[in-house]
Amino acid sequence: MAELSITDPMVVVGAGMAGAQAALALRQGGWRGPIALVGEERHPPYDRPPLSKDVLLGKRDSTELDIDWQDLGVELLPGRRATAVAPGVLHTDAGELPYGGLVIATGAAPIALPGSDGARVLRTVDDALALRAELVPGARLVLVGAGWIGAETATVARQLGCEVTVVEAGPAPLAGALPTELGALMADWYAAAGAELRCGTGVAAVEPDAVELTDGTRLPADLVVVGIGARPATGWLAGSGVGLDASGAILVDERLRTGAEHVWAAGDCVSYPSARFGTRLAVQHWDHALQSGRAVAASVLATALGQEPAEPYDPVPYFWSEQFGRMVQYVGRHAGADRLVWRGSAQDPAWAVLWLREDRLVGMLAVDRPRDVTQARRLIATGAVLDPAKAADASLQLKAAVA
Repeated sequence: MAELSITDPMVVVGAGMAGAQAALALRQGGWRGPIALVGEERHPPYDRPPLSKDVLLGKRDSTELDIDWQDLGVELLPGRRATAVAPGVLHTDAGELPYGGLVIATGAAPIALPGSDGARVLRTVDDALALRAELVPGARLVLVGAGWIGAETATVARQLGCEVTVVEAGPAPLAGALPTELGALMADWYAAAGAELRCGTGVAAVEPDAVELTDGTRLPADLVVVGIGARPATGWLAGSGVGLDASGAILVDERLRTGAEHVWAAGDCVSYPSARFGTRLAVQHWDHALQSGRAVAASVLATALGQEPAEPYDPVPYFWSEQFGRMVQYVGRHAGADRLVWRGSAQDPAWAVLWLREDRLVGMLAVDRPRDVTQARRLIATGAVLDPAKAADASLQLKAAVA
């Protein structure tokens, strides 16, 4: 392929937050060629976090991004599915799209539960609207998975008067995302909200009006929702020359470049190298989609303009969840930490835990302590070393614990 020019046609495939931000930042950054934003859904780009909150509660029907795509000169191509990619050409179910540069941001797709054809998932606005119609007072809802989306859906369903049972195969809520002893602290939140939580058991079968568990229990169910994670939506890239890891995530370098010429990737579908944490990361959260979408545009523009390479992409991971009347926030990465420090107690209305490695702050989980999270994010970014005793004093600002 020829050298990339800012007058070349640019195709962004995937119209979620990462793809939308990439297209927006490309145009705002000076890309003069045509830009096409291809999305599999029939809707213009929209925001996903409100789906499990305001949309389910009936406060909003749409979360469309407030971006004037026509004024930007970005061509939206909704309802169009990518099927393959070859040098200079994106193949879709509605024909070929030639490109000079390509950004892949196809996100992730919910993991299906075997034998659960009648169960719902919550990933798209159509999913949310269909689920909302069935969350009526007295409806018996079984949620499979006590992860972030399960907790948020359980919260809303109880507010709407549904009978809620949450089934989790792991030993505690957020199994895999958090150490078991911390996830276990959140079990009481379910009970206080009137939701039944069953951990340590899986689903054997989903029937038309019930869920059978692996321990032999049969739960009556008018509605079943599965939230057991998501996998990168990259199956269409098989044989393309775009490298994938074992999970299906696209392997990109520190500037979000794939191994294919003039092809970049961003968002939930990528695995990127983090010098900060010394490993590759695959992050499926809103903040990463937002930041990587902007970063991938900077990388593309630098290449096309022959400028110095864009800054390596290595943000401090951040995620939040609103559940059971609490704001739960997580920043950094706790894997590899050698010390856990409490700020407050789990019996307090607000508390946090810090993860340190050689007294260097690497991660935090906080419940209703947003100031701590803001400061922790900065301290992790700068590699700050903390005095553990001061860090444990919840009356002090976290930044006051810097050694």
